[in-house]
Amino acid sequence: MARRPTIQDIAREAGVSVATVDRVLNGRLKVREETARKVSDAAHRIGYHATNLIEQRLRADLPELRMGFVLQKERQAFYQTLAAEADNAVRTAPGIRGRAVIDFATSQSPAEVAQMMLSMRGRVDAIAATAVNHHQTTEAVLQLKADGIPVFALFNDFAQGERISYIGLNNLKVGRIAAWMIATAAHKTGKIAIFVGGHRWHGHELRETGFRSYFREAKPQFQVLDTLVNLETRQLTYEATLDLLARHPDVVGIYLAGGGMEGAIQALREVRLAGQVALVVNELTPESRSALSDGFVTMVISTPLRQLCTDLVKLAKVQVNEQGGPVPSQQFLEPVLYLPESV
Repeated sequence: MARRPTIQDIAREAGVSVATVDRVLNGRLKVREETARKVSDAAHRIGYHATNLIEQRLRADLPELRMGFVLQKERQAFYQTLAAEADNAVRTAPGIRGRAVIDFATSQSPAEVAQMMLSMRGRVDAIAATAVNHHQTTEAVLQLKADGIPVFALFNDFAQGERISYIGLNNLKVGRIAAWMIATAAHKTGKIAIFVGGHRWHGHELRETGFRSYFREAKPQFQVLDTLVNLETRQLTYEATLDLLARHPDVVGIYLAGGGMEGAIQALREVRLAGQVALVVNELTPESRSALSDGFVTMVISTPLRQLCTDLVKLAKVQVNEQGGPVPSQQFLEPVLYLPESV
């Protein structure tokens, strides 16, 4: 029968004294966090039976960070994944006792999102949100700032100059990547369409700018049509894509700068053959993965959600627990590119 690990074994594995292990286990005297972490890691490695107790002792003395999130579209797979990654990043962040408070907006209305952010006062220490760039969201950020609650913009920048930091992709670069892929994948020259969620999504505007600039500079033989607004909804995108393809049978490429890709995929499946129109979308979801596999999506440009959430918590820790230390005003993440052979 295997011998049960003892505190002597922990001490040997961690390279500390038995007395130090005893202090960590029983909380008798203050132990440096670095030393306590060594003891905890050693206990995990050797399978010590009271590992959970050590973790509780270790975290009890840490500063608390309550991180609020205001997100969109609760039922969508992308935002469900984001919520799970956010919760995990906050709970497991080193050096804090973290807790995530996650609320979902029922619409993209700036008034609703602004009110949801303000309603988090007293419940959280910092807020991260996905929101349009609008004077109502900016006013909410200003009020929260006056109350000492820092706000971070995710995916789409808003309240520039007032929010603490933007964390997400370089959207100008994303637009150019999408344009390059469509120009490369198109079997012939023709017309190119681009959808944006709305004119107040700053990130969509930047993606459109990068997209159009690439075609102007590198591929002027293609004609980029007037921008279509889909409000990031599946049904509107579906209907608009069918209408687009009927009016412009020579469309060879479509870029969805925001949401609603499910509608475009459905429309292409109904009236075009796989690969006939190069389609680039954002974020890997069950729908975009399936469309990559069967050839109706050419490329997916995805945000590394785990890294985004980890970086966000690091920046929030600096703001909340280190009295406003310097943080970058923009933190760009490298996009993850998925092709049909990637999935």
